[in-house]
Amino acid sequence: MSFLDHLEDLRWHLIRIVSAVVLCGMVAFCFPTFMFDSVLFAPQKMTFPTYKGLCEMSQFFGIEDISFCADSFPFIIQNREMAGQFSIHIWTSIYAGFIVAFPYVIYQLWKFISPGLTSKERRTSTGFIIISSLLFFMGVLFGYYIITPLSINFLGTYSVSAEVSNEIDISSYIGLIRASVLASGIIFELPILIYFLTKVGLVTPEFLKKYRKFALVIVLILSAVITPPDVASQIIVAIPVIILYEVSIHISRVVVKKEKKENKKEKNVRTS
Repeated sequence: MSFLDHLEDLRWHLIRIVSAVVLCGMVAFCFPTFMFDSVLFAPQKMTFPTYKGLCEMSQFFGIEDISFCADSFPFIIQNREMAGQFSIHIWTSIYAGFIVAFPYVIYQLWKFISPGLTSKERRTSTGFIIISSLLFFMGVLFGYYIITPLSINFLGTYSVSAEVSNEIDISSYIGLIRASVLASGIIFELPILIYFLTKVGLVTPEFLKKYRKFALVIVLILSAVITPPDVASQIIVAIPVIILYEVSIHISRVVVKKEKKENKKEKNVRTS
């Protein structure tokens, strides 16, 4: 295929991706009560499972943490723009459509790059789509049940003075949840990224081990970006990312071993 043919092929894959996202977004748009009341506004209520668990944990260890065991948060969510709620409804539906359609998005991207792979690599496409989708959904759930509640708890209760009341705009609230969820979903794709970087020869297990300390610093910086400036919250977020990094080292080692075995087989076939 020529360069223009590749661009045409990519265009059709992108059209299919956008169509799937829009279609799933339209379905989400039809269920605003579930999407907003049951999902998005649930973390700002103290009945959310994460707050219950943290409250019971703090009581078990004898820590008097009022923020996790309070009856409600000292803030309200408001809208200050005429088309604010309608705009939030549309954009939230689109992001929800992307999350739901993520396996299909990965499938289309894989279909675009698969012609450049060997037949053996193409046979592993099913496993790749399943694993990458599972990692993404795990990251989304981690962002929703861990990062979002910690952020809302810290930022929603933070006050510089009793004279200032927190009246949070709906776009700011939804933006916090959206950033936490999508950032976590993307970060959890780290093993997939390392797999491809190892396959093309840009990363080796030795390289990942050598710069493990620098990776730890980067992880802490990322944790500080997507979480409130609370040391406990940053540690909670950093732990699974560090585990993913160690898993990525193992994946890189497996890829290198397989490539060495395949190279040995090819040499034996040539010599024989």
